[in-house]
Amino acid sequence: MKVYTNDDVTGDALKGARIAIIGYGSQGRAHAQNLRDSGFDVVAGVREGGRGWKHASDDKIATAEPADAVHGADLVAMLAPDMTHEGIYAEVVAPHLKKGATLMFAHGFSIHYGRVKPRTDMDVILVAPKGPGDLVRREYARGRGVPALFAVAQDATGNARERAMGYAKGIGGATGGLIETTFAEETETDLFGEQAVLCGGAKELVMAGYQTLVDAGYQPEVAYFECMHELKLIVDLFYEGGISKMHDFISETAKYGAVVSGPRVITEETRARMREVLKDIQSGNFARDWILENQAGKPRYSSLLNADRTHPIEQTGAQLRERMAWLKSPTNS
Repeated sequence: MKVYTNDDVTGDALKGARIAIIGYGSQGRAHAQNLRDSGFDVVAGVREGGRGWKHASDDKIATAEPADAVHGADLVAMLAPDMTHEGIYAEVVAPHLKKGATLMFAHGFSIHYGRVKPRTDMDVILVAPKGPGDLVRREYARGRGVPALFAVAQDATGNARERAMGYAKGIGGATGGLIETTFAEETETDLFGEQAVLCGGAKELVMAGYQTLVDAGYQPEVAYFECMHELKLIVDLFYEGGISKMHDFISETAKYGAVVSGPRVITEETRARMREVLKDIQSGNFARDWILENQAGKPRYSSLLNADRTHPIEQTGAQLRERMAWLKSPTNS
């Protein structure tokens, strides 16, 4: 596997390009500012008077209605939520994006699952920073960068790969390091990580641990500290130096408990469930379910989300966090 850096991004594939950012949320805001500071001509395609328009104006990014932004663009970055892509492409991009231009995504969902089927005369690329928008912006401003993945789904001009790398360099990704992938690999691994480990798996593990202690008669506040609050300490060690750094910084008793009891919790049955999750992602079953859920008004999603938000651990945590002054500091607001 090769990790590409700024030295590997050569040529003028995006020289003089006008880049339209569609979706001015966390990633859109970071991409727009970084690209502007890298010397690109950037316009935010946002609705006049809306929140995105205000934020872009505050950031001193040129603004235009989405169709107008697309009309003059050489590259359109689709940074709005996945479920909006189909409508945005049909109503804004397809009728207005010129031939030979580039359509860029930060997540492969819409292309991989066929929600957006681009015209054959445009390049279709992926640039996916491996961090949230505020980190992408913050690291760029410090002269550093967040690593990114890049891929090509359609190369109409013969320059799609160079354009992807040029865009990635413009947002700081080549400073952090670029890894080449495919739309399928990025989409499927991203969804799996979110569902099985980062968001779904971690959430369920925390809630199950908390409930196990409370059901056994321990105080909810103590259970919260042990199962949720201290998780950040461990995740920070993972983030900084992997599993080895965690082992270096925890007690011998904690290490022994980790190696003998961890496999009792994450068993072969758990791994089989993970493989089921992955198969649903690979087959498109998850995507179809999510699309249908959106079309139905998200009743199941809303019910399940509400169950998480009203779980007792949330009530306990809210009360305890009121006493954590460091969470209210300006750097955490």
